[in-house]
Amino acid sequence: MVNTLFKLLALLFFAFMLIACEKKIVGERQEMHWDRDMCDRCKMVISERKHAVQVINQKTGRTYKFDDIGCAILWFKEESIDWKNQAKIWITDIKTSKWIDARTAYYDTMNITPMSYGFGGHEKKESIQKGFEIVDFNEMSKRILEGGR
Repeated sequence: MVNTLFKLLALLFFAFMLIACEKKIVGERQEMHWDRDMCDRCKMVISERKHAVQVINQKTGRTYKFDDIGCAILWFKEESIDWKNQAKIWITDIKTSKWIDARTAYYDTMNITPMSYGFGGHEKKESIQKGFEIVDFNEMSKRILEGGR
């Protein structure tokens, strides 16, 4: 009787542990833990929901999180990331906070961003205020690497 009870308790304990563990899907965007997750480059807490970035290594499925697109771009260079061209890069749309593909996003240069790079991602070109400069991912990356806007 005691042996059966012990086995039942052990089984319940292991079942509870499996249920309690956070499920992480490898190779996909991860849930952001706002005000707790830290930028993989500058180590600041990610709080600003309209400038967050996630980079996914398609080879390993590992996700890296950033507080500003500038940190992500500089991180590729500083860490000599050889898989940067294959990386999946997500950024939150500055207007809707919806996750969008950073490589196909449109960027305006007139924003106050967490690390002051100034680039805000937009899913649609039409959502950028008239008169604002619009750049694509490649131009935005080039400017960050050159140290300008």
